Amino acid sequence: MRRVCLILAFSLALIGALSACAKKSFIVVPKFGPYTLVRSWGAIGTGDGQFQGPTDVAIGPSGGLYVTDTWNHRIQVFDEAGRYLFQWGDSGSASGQFRFPIQLAIDSDGNVYVADADNQRIEKFASDGTYLLQWGSPGSGDGQFLEPEGVAVDASGNVYVADRGNRRMQKFGPDGTYLRQWGRPGTGDGSFVWPCSVAVDDSGYVYVVDREGPSEMVNRVQKFTSDGAFVSTWGRYGHGPGQFYDPMDVAVDSNGTVYVGDSMNERVQTFTRAGAYLTTCLPLHEREGYGALPTGIAVRPDGTFYVAVRSNGRIQEFSPRE
Repeated sequence: MRRVCLILAFSLALIGALSACAKKSFIVVPKFGPYTLVRSWGAIGTGDGQFQGPTDVAIGPSGGLYVTDTWNHRIQVFDEAGRYLFQWGDSGSASGQFRFPIQLAIDSDGNVYVADADNQRIEKFASDGTYLLQWGSPGSGDGQFLEPEGVAVDASGNVYVADRGNRRMQKFGPDGTYLRQWGRPGTGDGSFVWPCSVAVDDSGYVYVVDREGPSEMVNRVQKFTSDGAFVSTWGRYGHGPGQFYDPMDVAVDSNGTVYVGDSMNERVQTFTRAGAYLTTCLPLHEREGYGALPTGIAVRPDGTFYVAVRSNGRIQEFSPRE
């Protein structure tokens, strides 16, 4: 049933993108804003370097790029130039396998944490894909999950999980020890409708994307302390600067700039830590008839960032324009 729901949600997103494309001319040379498209790689498929729904991307301490290849149930690794290196994982519920891995995070030692959504768990791996440990089981108790989607790691190695189906955030130690949780179902401050992505800045503040699928109801980012105290929120449904339509990812760079993958608006927006709008970048349409839905973002210290464009089966790299 959960797999059917995931497939339905993805199909609805694609239908929305197709509808949007039908109402406007196909973008051949998009406006990247204050950014330059450096390179793009990937294709729809199951081979090395190909993707079936790349949902997230993260940068390891050595500079390598790790991508959740969701519908192929695996993690793929590339060098800084986008050249394929290796992969691990396949479909299943055994240790080291996945059923729809959504997002991933990498700690300062290079350990990789994967939100294995349909298996209701977090799996931890070494940087070379060696399985280390896992935690989580289906349910609503402490340390249990209902379709965990987002995962992030702070400077101390603590792991934050966006427990989407339970409408809450959970915090764990590096070994999966349960520490705390916060949130409840709702649309008020500190409540969640569909928490799907999480990021932590260098000061320990936690940013959570909260949405209600492709709808006009909830489209926002909420900011918390590391203990879960509500700080602020920004965003609402719309197509203008600072507005969102089905945001799906959030990332924070070393300067505190917040990047949000605004999927159904087919763009990445940047903000200050306080939520003030800064810039917009429009990912490249590389499959005619499909919108460029940005679902995952990773940022280097120099401002170069990578976007997982799930509908195109591509990873795109952008750098700040000089």
